[in-house]
Amino acid sequence: MTEPIHETGHLSGSFPEPEEFRHAYAGFWIRFWSYLIDLIVLGSLSMLALRPLFRLAGLEIAPDAWYAPYNLLTAAIFFLYFILMTKYFGQTVGKMVTGIRVIRRDGGPLDWKTVLFREWIGRYFSKTLTVLYLVVGFTPKKEALHDYIADTLIIHEERYQKSALSRGYANRLQDGHAL
Repeated sequence: MTEPIHETGHLSGSFPEPEEFRHAYAGFWIRFWSYLIDLIVLGSLSMLALRPLFRLAGLEIAPDAWYAPYNLLTAAIFFLYFILMTKYFGQTVGKMVTGIRVIRRDGGPLDWKTVLFREWIGRYFSKTLTVLYLVVGFTPKKEALHDYIADTLIIHEERYQKSALSRGYANRLQDGHAL
């Protein structure tokens, strides 16, 4: 009988030591699809709820003026969505669908400072300098600029990799060395 994987992602019972496995890091494309799903969710919310409310209230929707009330409200909803979903769930709807999650590098719970730096300030830098978001594809832990700023990682919830320690252990067994 196999034992369940606990919230921490560590295996218990007669399985190998927890240090042998770690969550796989989420790369560029899975993060891209996750973000695209989030944009669809936010666009749907805007089109199905916000626009009709503005039209009913007789307020102008001026898409070319950044300071228009509609544009300011959609920007606020955009940032609040990412901040609140990440703080309370560790993931947005897009991340839930794709099975990835935001964690702190040190393994602690996501606090307000971490989430605000990652989702607000970090995303501002990533949006301003879009090229820096492509860093995800070239870093060992698949981190974007906003992950570096906030000391966070994006992991797959149900995909694991063997750590470097366990690979060394497996190589020793394969080479015929005794424990």
